[in-house]
Amino acid sequence: MAQGSRQVQTQAQQQIQTLSPQQILVVKLLELPTVELEERIHSEILDNPALEEGKEMPENEDDNTEYAENEDGSTGADEDFSLGDYSNEDDIPDYKLQEHNRSKEGAAEEIPFSDAVSFYEILKDQLQMQELTPEQRDIAEYLIGSLDDDGLLRKNMESVMDELAIYRGIYTTEEELNNILEIIQDFDPAGIGARSLQECLLLQIQRKADSPLKQIELDIIGKCCDEFTRKNKERIIQKLGITEEQYNEAVTDLTKLNPRPGSSLGEVMGKNMQQIIPDFIVETYEDGTITLSLNNRNVPELRLSRQFTELLDEHTRNKDNQSKASKDTLMFLKQKVDAAQGFINAVKQRQHTLLTTMQTIIDIQRPFFLEGDESLLKPMILKDVAERAGLDISTISRVSNSKYVQTNYGIYSLKFFFSDGYTTEDGEELSVREIKRILKECVDAEDKEKPYTDDELAEILKAKGYPIARRTVAKYRQQLNIPVARLRR
Repeated sequence: MAQGSRQVQTQAQQQIQTLSPQQILVVKLLELPTVELEERIHSEILDNPALEEGKEMPENEDDNTEYAENEDGSTGADEDFSLGDYSNEDDIPDYKLQEHNRSKEGAAEEIPFSDAVSFYEILKDQLQMQELTPEQRDIAEYLIGSLDDDGLLRKNMESVMDELAIYRGIYTTEEELNNILEIIQDFDPAGIGARSLQECLLLQIQRKADSPLKQIELDIIGKCCDEFTRKNKERIIQKLGITEEQYNEAVTDLTKLNPRPGSSLGEVMGKNMQQIIPDFIVETYEDGTITLSLNNRNVPELRLSRQFTELLDEHTRNKDNQSKASKDTLMFLKQKVDAAQGFINAVKQRQHTLLTTMQTIIDIQRPFFLEGDESLLKPMILKDVAERAGLDISTISRVSNSKYVQTNYGIYSLKFFFSDGYTTEDGEELSVREIKRILKECVDAEDKEKPYTDDELAEILKAKGYPIARRTVAKYRQQLNIPVARLRR
């Protein structure tokens, strides 16, 4: 060792956020819609003999509460579901889970509301055919669940890695994520799982049989994507060294590609293939009262098995003079009872979180629930609900995903109530949905011989008090499936 050199040992404190098994269970149950929750509960009952269905009436009628909002905005959404352990081994109560599924008219009936088959479920079916490790399958399911409704993945890989670590306890690398995403991108329809419009189109082109036209299309999208979106024909022809005839043939074929493979998958599968069961029931009465309940029509009440707890009680009292076999039995009984209580508490916390979130949405969107007028919906994002409900944004996202609510005016996905906001020059906050409605009215009323360009639409909206940039107008127009001006003639 060189003279004067020395080794120094240092300590560094690092804080790592991890979830307990109980928290992970709550998160997983929170993601499930009502029908899947029923299946999960029945599966748990079969796996754990300490858990059983209980049909007894509750000792305290206050447990069977219904969230109701009066005109003053007060609710019954302040119940606290703790996750405390037993007081001691000799005092194991019967934990019961009561249904919050009764409206003022009685039990909720099955709602015959149909919709397209979810492309998430179709992708998961294709995932079952892949040979993956349990961890890889879990990562793939998370990536599928992270896709937007149009089938594209807009989260960056770093965010997905962080979420997997926090919510699933899975620590992976960006390389592994990309490898698994490539597997998903091989699923049908072509373009699913793309991270951009360019990648979406390239994935679809690559599925085609090899031909000179295919190569031209790959070059147009791969090398001249910006020029293609701007319809800069001359620039593309010059850059790629192709003829005008080749360009026209390629563009004709490219316009047949689908930029939203997720949405089209639902359309291809058709309607009436899946019955949607609402997770919430919201009823509005003439006096302005709004009631909220969970639609747990087939979700059983749960309790600890009395026979099982009596066995545990007996073994606990005699634990001083026990053989090894008896001690092993005691350990088995306690583990099963602990797991059953944890599951019951997790379902309770799921109910409480769902009701709290939905009640917050009702509070924010109260005018809509009173009148049923879509134009009354206020701008609302996940953060707004999270701050008001006192929950994490990721929790609100999980609640709103794949959940539906039955109202006096129809059945809506919870995502229906979320939209970005826009503030006008006079400080009035409007929903993007309202701006889109005005934009559509402008297009519907235009002269079809001389349809408005995006610049002209931007000027019209500005005159109406909505100073929106041309690029924003183009984005909203595309979201409304309104073609460009030259195609509206």
